[in-house]
Amino acid sequence: MNTVIIQYNAGNIQSVLYALERLGVEATVTDNVAAIQAADKVIFPGVGEASTAMQYLKVRGLDQTIKNLKQPVLGICLGMQLMCAYSEENDTTCMGIFEEHVKLFKPTALQIKVPQIGWNTITNLKSDLFKGINEDSFAYFVHGYYASLGDHTIATTNYVQAYSSALHKDNFYGVQFHPEKSSKVGAQLIQNFLNL
Repeated sequence: MNTVIIQYNAGNIQSVLYALERLGVEATVTDNVAAIQAADKVIFPGVGEASTAMQYLKVRGLDQTIKNLKQPVLGICLGMQLMCAYSEENDTTCMGIFEEHVKLFKPTALQIKVPQIGWNTITNLKSDLFKGINEDSFAYFVHGYYASLGDHTIATTNYVQAYSSALHKDNFYGVQFHPEKSSKVGAQLIQNFLNL
């Protein structure tokens, strides 16, 4: 199986590579359009800031490349957010694969810290992406912005309020948490994605 990780200026690429290696999968890291289009599975990771990342993708035509892919695509963290319609982070128009909007956490209580960093539960699990993963399983999150609940929500997490911790539309999947840092649950999710 030919698995590609999209290389761009907002990566947590090394930890995703290690997670795949632990599952016995060798992936190619590339920003080459032809290589991305030829892949069986595409992983679109991300840690960073939405407008800079989106600008980088646009300059290289990667935003259109990603939108037009027909094979399974998994966006992780910022990768998922960039697949949404819009992000409040620096007023950024994103790819619009998912209609959901990305918003800044606005906690009312002082003891709630933003960004959310650490383990939290994922609930209301839908789709084969969560095969063999129990309701209320813990996953690892690091984010100050969240995707709203909508038609494409396939997992929900509560922090400040309920939000989409995973999205799915057609061949596109996105998770807000980091499966590569989420222990057995994350390994299972990556394996499920590879099995799609």
